[in-house]
Amino acid sequence: MHTGSSPPCRIMSACRLLPVLSESRMPQTLAAPASSELLIKKSRFLGRVEPVADRAAAQRIVAGLREQHPGAAHVCWSLLAGGQSAAVDDGEPSGTAGRPMLDVLRHQDLDGVLATVVRYFGGVKLGAGGLVRAYTDCVAQALVGAQKVAIVRLRMLQCVVPYALEGRVRREVEAAGGTLADIGHGNEVTLSFTVAEPQAAALAARLNDAGQGRLVWLSEEAGGA
Repeated sequence: MHTGSSPPCRIMSACRLLPVLSESRMPQTLAAPASSELLIKKSRFLGRVEPVADRAAAQRIVAGLREQHPGAAHVCWSLLAGGQSAAVDDGEPSGTAGRPMLDVLRHQDLDGVLATVVRYFGGVKLGAGGLVRAYTDCVAQALVGAQKVAIVRLRMLQCVVPYALEGRVRREVEAAGGTLADIGHGNEVTLSFTVAEPQAAALAARLNDAGQGRLVWLSEEAGGA
């Protein structure tokens, strides 16, 4: 237990998605899938970008695309998701499909995003440079129509307060844009809630002031808010 001005807390691996209102360089993901289609020298390129949690989820989506497009020559894909990355050429010359697609995702500071391009070969070879441009453009055009949202890390805080302070804690959490995760009623009230990491320290300080020594912080890890 800890009653100081810097309460310990537990960092959660969750995130909240908030609309991007400015040209921020913070990591972003997508709110929903978006698609594109290009026809280049009789080859048809079907692009798609979508939010995914991890590599396993991406592989399931790619497997589904192979089933949906049995006549396609290639199903190329790239992934950035929580430190995991992939760049798959699927039979195209090495470095002409998956890597350019991945570069587009990185250039736009995206995370938790899968990019796929299904190619139906039209009988005319494009050459290495033509393939790089085609796969790059296909993903870039899909992203033009995609809604991007900022990735905000959440911090979970847990405290114990007298019943007289429960309402105050609820109001402060709501005012900070936080979300109550759990409430337990016993001799006192135990509240667990999440808040955007940049807001956590200020919220904890306000609650400490309001509690005047009657608020106790609980945590599984040591560390400042």
